[in-house]
Amino acid sequence: MMQKDIFKRLIADSQEKDLSYVLDRDMHIPVDTGKVISLIGVRRSGKTHVLYSIINKIKKNVDPKNIVYINFEDDRLFPIQLKDLNTMLDAYYEMYPDKKNEKVYLFFDEIQNVQNWEKFIRRLYDTENCSVFITGSSAKLLSKEIATALRGRTLSYEVFPLSFSEFLRFKGIKPDLHSSKSQAKIRNAQADFFIRGGFPEIINYNQAVFIKTLQEYIDLIMYRDVIERYGISNTFLLKRLIKFCFSNISTHVSFNKLYNDFKSEGLSISRNTVYEYISYLEDAYALFTVPIYAKSVREQWRNPRKIYSVDVGFKTAMDYPFSMDVGRIFENIVFLELRRKAEKIYYFKGKYEVDFYYTSSGKEHILNVSYDMESPATREREIRGLVEAMKRFSLKEGSVVTSEHKEIIKTEAGKINVIPLWEWLLTG
Repeated sequence: MMQKDIFKRLIADSQEKDLSYVLDRDMHIPVDTGKVISLIGVRRSGKTHVLYSIINKIKKNVDPKNIVYINFEDDRLFPIQLKDLNTMLDAYYEMYPDKKNEKVYLFFDEIQNVQNWEKFIRRLYDTENCSVFITGSSAKLLSKEIATALRGRTLSYEVFPLSFSEFLRFKGIKPDLHSSKSQAKIRNAQADFFIRGGFPEIINYNQAVFIKTLQEYIDLIMYRDVIERYGISNTFLLKRLIKFCFSNISTHVSFNKLYNDFKSEGLSISRNTVYEYISYLEDAYALFTVPIYAKSVREQWRNPRKIYSVDVGFKTAMDYPFSMDVGRIFENIVFLELRRKAEKIYYFKGKYEVDFYYTSSGKEHILNVSYDMESPATREREIRGLVEAMKRFSLKEGSVVTSEHKEIIKTEAGKINVIPLWEWLLTG
């Protein structure tokens, strides 16, 4: 079959595909911005389904024949080259010659499989009447690379694994915060979410299968997004580092200390190697590091960073069958929710420490995470840390996210809202 005929088949198939099963995510992605829309994020986070969701939205007002979806991982296209992308356009306009004068919506999934793809996208953007949407695995399509390749022609949106509210939607649970029956379902779902996380594919798998699948995701990220991409030869160290990071989420990590620990184990590494490997995992959206709030970058680098995983399921996959560290998982879930919404996130340390100091919609917030606030000592610690930070940043409010407890605490600095995690996740 000729390449052009293959493209015609793929275009026709995509236009006939029933996408009514696709559930919407909590993402607002504009359709007609005049920019190329790029979706980036960790592997298997659901980028393709977000494209399907956008297609469903467009179909309400646009003839389906004006919509083209191509997945460049389709084996029928291999091996594909830059010149073949022109063939794709020719194939489309041969099928629908009258569309030459109409706006066309082009969806290119896993476009990084075509070398020099950005040249074609730039030409499309500059010469055709179209809206373009692209996704790519983080192995070859990082946000900074897209920005460079498309030179101001793109808006990038991050796609994470499911948030808790999306997890409930995918599980068919409609939350009603005023119904005790609904609250019981929400709490049960939260316990499940703590263990399996939010990767869409695995939310209904049994335990053995979802743990194996998550372990395969980690291997995929390690080999495709780090080892192959950066030509890493010290795979033993990388595996040790990944195991350490996903097992120690929500903790302070001094990269210097980590380097010394690895060196004392007899590993032959340089100090820079630890920094580089961590930054590669960040580039792959597998890991995030949060700095201390400080006036200078130098002071930030002198202090430990806190590390968080893109999904709490990775901790389960690494630690299984050992006991679950609920407190750390709890904090990581809070971080991920903030990461979706906040512009900047730090931890604060004065005399006492606060888990998160962040800005959202230009407003400053401080927040502590405490799974269980029952003991007077814990309660005292959480309150005094927030009071100190409220005074430091001249804020009248702070928050503590807990497992069950709810109250408003009045202090000399202002009020502290204590709220259960499930409620914070669904109302924040």
